Amino acid sequence: MTEKDAYHVADWKGQSGERWVAYQARLDAMMAVFGQAAIEAAAPVAGERVLDIGCGAGASSLDLAGRVGAGGHVLGVDISEPLIDRARALAPQHSSAMFQVADASSAELPKGAFDILFSRFGVMFFDDPAAAFTHMRRALRPGGRVAFVCWRSIAENDWVRLPMGAMKGIIPPMTPPGPEAPGPFSFGDQGRVARILTTAGFTDVAIAPFDASIPFGKGETRDAALDDAVKMTLEVGPLARSLVDQPDDIRVRASAAVRAVFAGCTGERSVMIDGAAWIVTARNPAS
Repeated sequence: MTEKDAYHVADWKGQSGERWVAYQARLDAMMAVFGQAAIEAAAPVAGERVLDIGCGAGASSLDLAGRVGAGGHVLGVDISEPLIDRARALAPQHSSAMFQVADASSAELPKGAFDILFSRFGVMFFDDPAAAFTHMRRALRPGGRVAFVCWRSIAENDWVRLPMGAMKGIIPPMTPPGPEAPGPFSFGDQGRVARILTTAGFTDVAIAPFDASIPFGKGETRDAALDDAVKMTLEVGPLARSLVDQPDDIRVRASAAVRAVFAGCTGERSVMIDGAAWIVTARNPAS
């Protein structure tokens, strides 16, 4: 793990995880349609066992638990202790979902214990994704399946592209990460995703585009929704770090610029912004 990667891990265990807990309901609402599309692709049935990778506050794990029922089992893992604490607090008393603070790319996982490896935006942050998927495949039974959703490129995701454009000239331009550097958009290249899974030993890899409008922010009025969307943008997600060390006057200018660009989006009680993802499925060979 590099120093940069270690920073991000520490951040998710601390401030980033705490911010996501604070905005948990709104963030889960933003991602719900993408998570449901991935769950439909996974097609869990009663009695199956699922590993939910990078489960966050557990929304996808609880949805999966509803599909597999009392006879099934869902293990949600995430590196963020604040998010796992939140997941445990939200889980019904008799849910078939359990949660564990762990890095799925290296944690000791029982061999062949799961029917499905699932993730809602949790697999793009591995330092060595091919090695991570090779490790996780050992926990999948022969013939078991993988289903996850990941973001496509920044250029296709207006929820990041629009505010980034609005901040040009206000804050110094961010140095873009390498196309394969761990991060939200590191799986944007369809060919790379296929190569990672094939290298890890999976077969029947299928990658399909999935587009949906994301409800950004929330408010009883249009103005309140815009204010909340701007606040979320500046406090959570890829753009938050760019403003951490900026003085108040720069933050005020950035806030006004982002609000102006969001005002051009549709929506009354949320700001609706286009999101673009891949729905990815694959299978563990039967033998």
